[in-house]
Amino acid sequence: MNKKVHELVNQIRQLEEELREALLEQEAKLTYRLEGSKVRFDQAVKSAHKRLKTGLFTWLRDSRPQSFLSAPFVYGMVLPIGLLDISLTVYQQICFRLYDIPRVIRSDFIVIDRHHLAYLNVIEKLNCIYCGYGTGVINYAREIISRTEQYWCPIKHARKVVDAHSRYKTFLDYGDATAYPIELMDFRAALKEDNTNTPPEA
Repeated sequence: MNKKVHELVNQIRQLEEELREALLEQEAKLTYRLEGSKVRFDQAVKSAHKRLKTGLFTWLRDSRPQSFLSAPFVYGMVLPIGLLDISLTVYQQICFRLYDIPRVIRSDFIVIDRHHLAYLNVIEKLNCIYCGYGTGVINYAREIISRTEQYWCPIKHARKVVDAHSRYKTFLDYGDATAYPIELMDFRAALKEDNTNTPPEA
């Protein structure tokens, strides 16, 4: 990786860290707090949330027909998503141990907590559980696969990749045949030392 790209990658990481800290400060101003894995709201906020909740019958009455027609297809996806979740867990427990790659912490990616919000009715809560699980599994998969790609093939594509995973920007340039055999072992070594869910420094 050339010096300019290396500097830009480091700047992006620094900006991402600043953004994360700014978001944490913003969250601190909200009227909830985390106690372990539990979310606690002030009583006044809980009461206000309950007043804002749309009743189940009102919600069903006001729903568009498309919502009911699409429901079997939307919720039917829970089967392949669940199978993907199980497959990924088995895959990394076996293969990552063999490659000496740190395992991805599933609970860092699959976060289900929006169903505790008092302003959601039972169907909205169910939807939030489903979406939290589904997007969490996809993000979990993305991290597992990105570690696998870094181990086996840390080379960029010739074509532009839309929304590539965070490890991708440090990969070797397409067609750089000289660097590949030299740096592949460095990529693997860096991955073995990576105990977080973020890519190692380039």
